[in-house]
Amino acid sequence: MADKLAFELVSPDRLLMSVEADSVAMPGMEGDFGVMPGHAPLMSALRAGVIQVEGGGEGPDRIYIAGGFAEVAADRLTVLAEEAIVVDDMDRADLEQRVAEANDELSGAAEGEERRLAEGKVGVLQEMLGAAR
Repeated sequence: MADKLAFELVSPDRLLMSVEADSVAMPGMEGDFGVMPGHAPLMSALRAGVIQVEGGGEGPDRIYIAGGFAEVAADRLTVLAEEAIVVDDMDRADLEQRVAEANDELSGAAEGEERRLAEGKVGVLQEMLGAAR
């Protein structure tokens, strides 16, 4: 069994991270889970949340994703993220402003699709703000 896991984080426009890690924890749709070298193969949908990379070297160790998919093999993990932001690069003041604006949009949203989209936007921004703390 290998002592490191090859981890790649890919967004729609680029490869964001490629490191050898001891373990990676991520927000699965069915609950948070971790991957270490030798993990059983699986594919999982990911919800919005923070990926925590342990032992990955000099790169970022906490990355917020807005959802995506994870593919696990015994010696590698690939995450295809809808959007990814390094947690240390997040601006709390900007996020707080965006949450306030999204809540204003939600309060004025009509029922149905418009309201569902506004609720989703508020939820994602609140999740991002929680990750930035």
